[in-house]
Formats: sequence, structure tokens, C-alpha cells
Amino acid sequence: MEQDIASRTVRAFIERINAHDVDGLLRLMTADHAFVDSLGQAFTGTGLMARAWTAYFEWIPDYAVTVERLFAAGDEVVAFGTADGTCWVGGQAVADGSWSVPAAWWAVVRDGRIAHWQVYADNEPVRRVMARAASAQPGPGQTGGVAGLG
Repeated sequence: MEQDIASRTVRAFIERINAHDVDGLLRLMTADHAFVDSLGQAFTGTGLMARAWTAYFEWIPDYAVTVERLFAAGDEVVAFGTADGTCWVGGQAVADGSWSVPAAWWAVVRDGRIAHWQVYADNEPVRRVMARAASAQPGPGQTGGVAGLG
């Protein structure tokens, strides 16, 4: 029974991610929610997560998670699949800014809410896109778009 609740909660959380529904994500988080990124950096609290998810969805407006396998044991769930999206800067898509990476997520569910969400992914393709976007930004007095667009 507990693992059914945990699985449903994680699936609902992923649905809210794919809908870019920050308010829906917050409703599914515990007050002390911990997010751990793919570099192992931990972030705690819904206020911080609201700002982080909002910024992420602005930067990657088509971000999506696809789950291929999901396993639950008690209050813990692991999901395996892919994460993909396209990076945008200044209202424009970054040239060659689309990416897709294999990924895994580990969640701990408490009282029907996500207490811990950890991402495991090789985000090097995303970091390369970020570096290109940063180098393509016009400096003071320069004009032009992102990575050759515009």
C-alpha cells in the first residue's frame, strides 16, 4: 500500500514537471523538501525550489521527463528514463541547443509528498549548450542574437 502511494506521488510529480506547473510541484513537496542535482549539490525548502523550477522552465521551456521504468519499495521510488529539452536565452532558442540525456531519479515520499528528489544524469551535453549560449551573448555595444540566431 505504501509503495502504491509513493509510486502515484512520483508519477504525479513528473506530470507536474512535464506540465511546467510550479504550483503543482510545490503542492507535492514537503516543507523541508530536498532537491539534489546531478552534481550532488543539495537545495532545501519550497521557496528556493519555486524560484529554481520557475527559472529552469524559462531557460528550458520544453523540458520533459520520460519514464521508461519505475520501481518502488516502501516510501522510496526510483525511475529510469530520459530528460530532454532546448535551451533558450533572451527569448531565443540557442543554436544546436536541444539535448537528451539518459537519467534516473530517486524519490523519498513522506505523507504523500516528495521529501527528497535526486537526479542522476550526465549533464555534459547541457553544460556544452550553456557554454555556447554564454559565449554567444553580445557584449557591451554589440548586437546580435544567441549563437548566431537573430
